[in-house]
Amino acid sequence: MKLTETNQYVRQMSLIEDASLLPNQFPFSLPVIQNLGHISFHPNVTYIIGENGMGKSTLLEALAVALGFNPEGGSKNFSFSSYASHSDLHELLRVVRGGSRPQDGYFFRAETFYNVATHIEELDQGGFGRKIIDSYGGTSLHEQSHGEAFFAAFMERFAGNGLYILDEPEAALSPIRQLSMLARIDELVEKGSQFIISTHAPLLMAYPDAKILQLDAEGMEEVQLEETQHYSVMKQFFEDRGRLLHHLFQK
Repeated sequence: MKLTETNQYVRQMSLIEDASLLPNQFPFSLPVIQNLGHISFHPNVTYIIGENGMGKSTLLEALAVALGFNPEGGSKNFSFSSYASHSDLHELLRVVRGGSRPQDGYFFRAETFYNVATHIEELDQGGFGRKIIDSYGGTSLHEQSHGEAFFAAFMERFAGNGLYILDEPEAALSPIRQLSMLARIDELVEKGSQFIISTHAPLLMAYPDAKILQLDAEGMEEVQLEETQHYSVMKQFFEDRGRLLHHLFQK
């Protein structure tokens, strides 16, 4: 059953202190942090979108770490570190939880999922009993294509009744797989899951009634899919590709 505002897992996120008191250095100098205010999450699906460098991944990483996830991804049982590059932003976040607690949870980060796969291999080599890889379908993630490994996590590891924080999950997915991912999100939402997703993919942003929070140089605002730059650029490309390319290639 879908979560509602009364029983969603994460309700809000805000800064503990006034943004003007933050250090004038990355990531605290980002407009999205300086103008964070209170972010209210949708009970089912919230998208955080924007151009490169706007702070989407930084914000998602801080939220995940504040909730107890490993900065490089995985479930809350993962505690490895390949390279400690995460900021201290999580220490300055106030996260308001909802009335229910998730039975499952996962922080999926596209750029470090290779490290998660390697950690699983290492744990399974020295472990006893059921192997961790069995919960991903049983086939080594390193023996699959990038996209197949991503999809193994989405289809096999995500079990429902969970909180899933996804940072650019479309990175290795074809358009068809992105649509399949959208269907999988719906399956898990119907099983009482909440998603918070950073993405550049208009296909993946199309979940009905989801909240889309767009980051730009001014901060953050809630928008509809059709109002996003991602949608308008793709629409222009498919409706008048020749004109777009003409202007793009002008010397």
